[in-house]
Amino acid sequence: MVLESFSLKGRVAIVTGAATGLGQGMAVALAEAGADILGVGDKSMPETEEAVMALGRRFVSVKADLTTQDRLPMIVDCAVSELGRVDILVNNAGIIRRADALDFTEKDWDDVMNINLKTLFFLSQAAARRFREQGSGGKIINIASMLSFQGGIRVPSYTSSKSAVMGLTRQLANEWAKFGINVNAIAPGYMVTNNTKLLREDEKRSAEILGRIPAGRWGKPEDLKGPVVFLASSASDYVNGYTVAVDGGWLAR
Repeated sequence: MVLESFSLKGRVAIVTGAATGLGQGMAVALAEAGADILGVGDKSMPETEEAVMALGRRFVSVKADLTTQDRLPMIVDCAVSELGRVDILVNNAGIIRRADALDFTEKDWDDVMNINLKTLFFLSQAAARRFREQGSGGKIINIASMLSFQGGIRVPSYTSSKSAVMGLTRQLANEWAKFGINVNAIAPGYMVTNNTKLLREDEKRSAEILGRIPAGRWGKPEDLKGPVVFLASSASDYVNGYTVAVDGGWLAR
């Protein structure tokens, strides 16, 4: 039956930035589909742990500074030692800094690029090496953005990093599909997250954004549940290098 191809029973997923927001929502979705979860973040995540374990799945939390790459192989090793294997990586962790391009600092550039792109690549590399050792393929899901497709304003490093995420998703898919590793991405639209708090509190800007979204609302973490389970499951075995927009129709306008 086709629904069986969406099951993640017996699989293990690493989700970065799993403490809150979209990362938490995706971690819970993967657990609902049957996966055990290793959550990665810079703080503890009791709410995510409670939600996953309430579903009867195992949860391991790893505290890591993702601005550097020193501990990335350890994250994959931890998934194997604590949960037995690793099958899925969701590169969700990311940050944004806002300032006019004329005033943008080198630190704000480097901080964003290190987490959003450099860490994403080297954690994907560590996971892909483990997938090859296991000999059973794997799924890598990168979190892109509407700014993978558009320029935006006052976010030069974020736009650059997310544009690169979409390109890197294609590049890694080209190299790793032959190993049974699917690399794809999800590009959320304007979602209710910490990153959009300032935009949502700006009545004028929020109204402008909502006026362009055909669905007429901000997205919610729950809106990513279906796409992330699809891309993590065998239902997407012939989907490679694609970025799925989950945007309420924003890009269609």
